[in-house]
Amino acid sequence: MQVAVSMWSLHREFYAKRLDVVDFVKWAADAKADGVELLDVFWKDFPTEGPKVLDALEETNVKVGAYAVGNNFVIPDPEVRAEQVKIITRGVDMAKYLNSKVVRVFAGDLTEGIAFDAARSWIVAGLKEAAAYAEEHGIVLALENHGLLAGKGAQVQGLITDVGSAALKATIDTGNFLLVDEEPTDAVRILAPLAGHVHFKDFRPAAPGEAPSYPALSGKRFVGTIIGEGVVDTRQILRLLKDSDYRGWLSVEFEGLEEERFGASRSIANLAAALADL
Repeated sequence: MQVAVSMWSLHREFYAKRLDVVDFVKWAADAKADGVELLDVFWKDFPTEGPKVLDALEETNVKVGAYAVGNNFVIPDPEVRAEQVKIITRGVDMAKYLNSKVVRVFAGDLTEGIAFDAARSWIVAGLKEAAAYAEEHGIVLALENHGLLAGKGAQVQGLITDVGSAALKATIDTGNFLLVDEEPTDAVRILAPLAGHVHFKDFRPAAPGEAPSYPALSGKRFVGTIIGEGVVDTRQILRLLKDSDYRGWLSVEFEGLEEERFGASRSIANLAAALADL
């Protein structure tokens, strides 16, 4: 297992126009990450940026652990759902360009007026089609636990089982389980054998009025924090992954209130130290 960092960890820096993808790759190297996770939302001008990113990756010897896309299959219009498949297939093409083997994908979330069974059937169909393309190209899609349809470990496991493709695995997001009232270590026990990618994220309970915060189903609220400083049992999760023979990337996804470069760098260091202690 090696430590990467998701560019989402510095999303406020990006939207404040203080860095771009090339800058992020160089920052990640300085922060002693072995790899990066790049996201489709952060390209400004890919034809110009793409070659520069490849140069930065070669210069720094940083690898692309995963490429992340933002798809949603819970949409009644079949033409729009078809476009969501294309978002993933374009992500597969991008992963190949970046010499990555993993594309992080989503399922979609419950929407008012859409029945659960219908939503789930659209997700399975869309992922089947996208996984067939990924398999042709030697890429693994990794479904993140996110939202109400694919938030819990058993939900992600069920979707992967129903799709039935070797090219679909799980992105285990250690923090997101808390937002569906599931203990992260319990969920990781379910999903570790299916892991294709891992987001290491940590949360702590929010103080009254503290913002921004994330609501859980129970009504509790959480705020992001530096890895190892919240309620996620980082060391136990690492042991569970090791016991399942997971050998992929551990991608830091910092969402804390601290200054992003500081919080993400400290998260990288804390995760690397915990991994070294295994």
